[in-house]
Amino acid sequence: QVQLVESGGGLVQSGGSLRLSCTASGNIFTVGTMGWYRQAPGRQRELVATITTDGSTSVADSVKGRFTISRDNAQFTVALQMNSLQPEDTAVYYCNAGVVPGGQKYRFLEFWGQGTLVTVSS
Repeated sequence: QVQLVESGGGLVQSGGSLRLSCTASGNIFTVGTMGWYRQAPGRQRELVATITTDGSTSVADSVKGRFTISRDNAQFTVALQMNSLQPEDTAVYYCNAGVVPGGQKYRFLEFWGQGTLVTVSS
């Protein structure tokens, strides 16, 4: 059983910062690309940022220059540093990862965290 557990959400004023963290745990052989998505009320889930195992990143234009994604391959963790937060960043943020579970055929399966709420007040 593989789980992704997020932490770090909360309430912050406009212009403030938050750091989200996500750890993959369980019976894991390897973890591939990890990322963060978000879903605001009444909107579809959207990609925020991804990072590959070699550290290559992709960041949505809406957060470029404000958000930074990073990872620790040894710890199966991914973090999202969010600076200069704006009310439009308010959403539930979800961690996502491609994982090869241990003891199974070598293929990547997609896993999601339960989500963590980020609220930015104006």
